[in-house]
Amino acid sequence: MKKKYQNGFFIFGLLVLVVMVTQLDFVQVWDGLRRAGYWFVAVIALWGVLYVFNTGAWYLIIDSIGNEKRVCSRNKIGFWWLYKITVSGFALNYATPGGLMGGEPYRIMSLSPKIGVERASSSVILYVMTHIYSHFWFWLLSVPLYILTQRMTPLTYVLLPVIAGISLLVIWFFQQGYRKGIAVTGMNMLSHFPMVKRWAQPFFERNRDKLADIDRQIAALHNQNPRTFLAAVLLEWSCRLFSTLEIYFILLVITSDVTIPQCVLIYAFTTLFANLLFFLPLQLGGREGGFLMSAEGLSMTARAGIFVALLVRVRELIWTAIGLLLIKMGKKEG
Repeated sequence: MKKKYQNGFFIFGLLVLVVMVTQLDFVQVWDGLRRAGYWFVAVIALWGVLYVFNTGAWYLIIDSIGNEKRVCSRNKIGFWWLYKITVSGFALNYATPGGLMGGEPYRIMSLSPKIGVERASSSVILYVMTHIYSHFWFWLLSVPLYILTQRMTPLTYVLLPVIAGISLLVIWFFQQGYRKGIAVTGMNMLSHFPMVKRWAQPFFERNRDKLADIDRQIAALHNQNPRTFLAAVLLEWSCRLFSTLEIYFILLVITSDVTIPQCVLIYAFTTLFANLLFFLPLQLGGREGGFLMSAEGLSMTARAGIFVALLVRVRELIWTAIGLLLIKMGKKEG
């Protein structure tokens, strides 16, 4: 990636991060960190491991995509170089309103010199699809977990079927995208939206053949490499599952009366609620509200929900800062 683009991503992310930090109550943060102690260190370390899962899923996709075999080995894309790009990409997503407007262009521009723009674009689109796809599977499977472990209320009798139905619909939509590709369809849809069609229509016409090639590569992973596809999805889904340990570690600070199923449900509801507010940088307020409502919904105190939300926000800021620093560190090549 050219130095000026690298600096642009770094400066933009840094400015947003500074704004986010100024929103914190530092007295409250210090009190929370002091109480959490070594458990907060465990939370920070946990995310270092979770990003290995994310990197592994993307690495598998890159390694399988395109006509040539063993793309990663052939182009010497090191796993830990890709790990650095993964962490930086997520950092930019956290700091960008709309999420995917920051990290995904950075990933494509970083990877393009090694495997070409089309393969880089295909791998990033596929990874994003897999990342979102795993979220909906996680939310879908959380529905029977709730039914089996929690007391049903009139609200949950309505809410759970809605969540399950939407999750199944989106999973079906992604299955169609995996089989046939999604680039041409997606750009064609954008070209009809009033706000973006002015630039989307010319882009679609100029790049129709390239978009079709990207779709071919997307479909090839699902149709010709089903084991790789399944492995990538399982890695991403496992990352969602093990993310719940963060909530478990934090709640252990204030209570021993906490279970893993409770933490899974808190994480599922909070991420669902926060993703509905995707247009906010760092999903500001969405996660806090989600933690508070989910904790109260599972008969926990509001104090527990606020405590978890505070430490999770601090963890996000720390890993966002790490990701931005990694943009400036290391060699340009992997």
